Amino acid sequence: MKNVLVVSNYNAGRKQAIIHKKILHKFLLQRCQKFKFINIDELVSIDITEYDTVFAMGGDGTVSKVVKTLIEKNAADKTVAIIPCGTANLLAAKLGLSLNLKKTLEMFDKNHIKTVDVMEINGLYSVLRCGLGYDAEIIGKTPQSLKNRFGYFAYFIAGFIFAFRLKPKQYSITYDDKNLETEAVCLIIANAANMYRNFISVGNNSETDDGKFDVFVLKARNPVTFFLEFLKIIFGFRVNSSLAEYFRASSMQIKNNWLLCHIDGEKSKLKNDINIKILPNRIRMYSK
Repeated sequence: MKNVLVVSNYNAGRKQAIIHKKILHKFLLQRCQKFKFINIDELVSIDITEYDTVFAMGGDGTVSKVVKTLIEKNAADKTVAIIPCGTANLLAAKLGLSLNLKKTLEMFDKNHIKTVDVMEINGLYSVLRCGLGYDAEIIGKTPQSLKNRFGYFAYFIAGFIFAFRLKPKQYSITYDDKNLETEAVCLIIANAANMYRNFISVGNNSETDDGKFDVFVLKARNPVTFFLEFLKIIFGFRVNSSLAEYFRASSMQIKNNWLLCHIDGEKSKLKNDINIKILPNRIRMYSK
């Protein structure tokens, strides 16, 4: 890394980016020809061509915005370095990066680069996952005050509460020329299927560079069957049943009826049918 742009979200997580800035400044000062810190809101107006590396200092939403900007500006040849300091930091966990800033910076010095896939969702871009139903409810309705107090564990608390008000919906899905009509309470389409750091996964053998995304369809209708399926996921017993379905695909269409969803943790309400495809080996990222 010679010329570095640091894109910071100072409101992410518990505002760890503010604390990290001084240490990162010293790290870059010793290694780079030039570097610049900007706020996430300034990213769209920056000339990205003069930089070879872009640091994303924030959570998964910050990383997603950086990736989106690089693709839209035809600058996907830049290398992204994640400084995880958001609420979830799931992509950073999948790449083996530590929440300890010193350890993450040591990994960057090893210069291990991984080229990861990106999902395109109705012209938007995702490096992590898209969720509908129960998953979108958790992301969209967990109070910021709860996240500020408990961090990522706030989603676990909200998930437990929302499990007592599951709302099944009818989904009409086409994937890789196959059709699926199902009633489900949750639908997750994941480039990186890990949740709660790397504690559990809703995908089998999921990798960020395998040219596929993982799809998890949760059909449990009440808290009891939901928690039974959740326990199976925790212990890695992910098999198709009357409670859940797992499969992998490279393209997918979901008939949409103004479904609330989230894309990499950002709330969205897509108006048209949801079209998802994988863009293989699209973005360079530092990893363990």
